[in-house]
Amino acid sequence: MELQITWFLLIGVLITGYAILDGFDLGVGILHLFAKNDTERRIHLNAIGPVWDGNEVWLLTAGGAIFAAFPPVYATVFSGLYLAFMLVLLALIFRAVSMEFRSKLESAGWRRCWDWAFGLGSLLATILFGAAIGNIIKGLPINADGVIHISFFALLSPYALVLALLTVAMFAMHGALYMTLKSEGELQQRMSRWAGIAWVVFLVLYIVATAGTVLTSPFMFEGVFTNVLWWIAVALMLASVTYIPLANKAGKYLHAFLSSAAAIASLIALMGIGLFPRMVPSSMNPDWSLTIYQHSSTPLTLKTMLIIALIGVPLMLIYTSFVYRAFGGKVKITKDSY
Repeated sequence: MELQITWFLLIGVLITGYAILDGFDLGVGILHLFAKNDTERRIHLNAIGPVWDGNEVWLLTAGGAIFAAFPPVYATVFSGLYLAFMLVLLALIFRAVSMEFRSKLESAGWRRCWDWAFGLGSLLATILFGAAIGNIIKGLPINADGVIHISFFALLSPYALVLALLTVAMFAMHGALYMTLKSEGELQQRMSRWAGIAWVVFLVLYIVATAGTVLTSPFMFEGVFTNVLWWIAVALMLASVTYIPLANKAGKYLHAFLSSAAAIASLIALMGIGLFPRMVPSSMNPDWSLTIYQHSSTPLTLKTMLIIALIGVPLMLIYTSFVYRAFGGKVKITKDSY
């Protein structure tokens, strides 16, 4: 039992790391659609250029962890949502390719084409991630055999779309705050304003999403009011969300960015606490939900993989810390830049 809980927490940490790190990558990509000129677009690309691929390692590691620790969950979700996951991969591939191909030709049309690919790829990936979260919270039609039968468009329910828009606003805010750390002058001020606008949209959508969760998935609130961890996550979420606009307006952009990261972490924690011990609820029958106790690997596998994780995750943290230190500071455009 302790091993299953440990892996549930570890996967939560990996997903949180991905949401915080690649969240601002995706947010910068969304804002890229509104850049005024080529110089601004190059600043966007070079702000995330040294770190985006390392950030996506967290997603790959989270997927691998689910595969190793909870293979039935991996099999059910990835097979049932095959088209959605293929679209996510396509969007992420277009983002990566656009960054590498954009500056290969001097043609303005060529660059603009890849700029759209970068921006729309970021937007599509964010929408699909948010919709996936919405469907997990709402519950998927998992039958007694652990099989999902659902069409792609059925995944785009009103509740899932609200969660998708909430994720877009959250990542746009996070990305704008990251850009305030990487830019100067007029662009920095505009990014600060974008962060303020995205914060308002995020707050409104979060209220709507919370009300929707109460109506759609009341099981997410069962027993949480006596859970100390839930109240800690709520307090962190309220404090961080409240402080973001105050720090942003005061020009304390690093504080605002860290508060945005804390808000993302607290929201994922609230989701995890509400789901536990379920990983994917069944909308057909609660007894058919995929749980950490009934759908995990053998104890020997969990122990072996935990040893590997205890070695690999610290290495990821060291690598991430080194990269951000090495490429810290404002973006300077040179002949070797994107």
